Amino acid sequence: MLENHAKLMQFFSEAKKITGRKKLQKMVYILQSFGVPFEEKFQFHFYGPYSEELSLRIEELCNLGFIQEEKEVKSNYFQYHYTLTNDGTAFLNQFGVDMPNCSGSIELLQGKSSRFLELVSTMLYFKDLPKNEVEEKVHAVKPKQKFSDEEIADAWKLMDELNKKLH
Repeated sequence: MLENHAKLMQFFSEAKKITGRKKLQKMVYILQSFGVPFEEKFQFHFYGPYSEELSLRIEELCNLGFIQEEKEVKSNYFQYHYTLTNDGTAFLNQFGVDMPNCSGSIELLQGKSSRFLELVSTMLYFKDLPKNEVEEKVHAVKPKQKFSDEEIADAWKLMDELNKKLH
């Protein structure tokens, strides 16, 4: 059990700060899709792949004082920011976890919008389909997002780049 928590804390250690619950979910799913050994199970949800397990683990890490969740009030919603605490860093240093270095990939993902990561994670969710069917599926399950051909092409490029970085 603690190993999965430690893997998430290692992720936060490399990420420094994650802004947004949706972005957090998508980043973990995308990294997992490229072989980073996160063990949370994901199902398809309103905003693409979502893990209740991940949400619960984050809540547990916050309750333990290893992750800090800061809630920022925006005009009509809350924005959440997550960082590893000093206690989290101390625990991680004692526990030691076998995780690949994902700093470059994490940085790349952090530079993308939550909306774009929703597109990428949705495409990865259907990765076993032929490329043209993946694109059709995205338009079918995400009609309100109106993803453009350019955005879809950019998503394929990002996936190629992550594949090179993580393999």
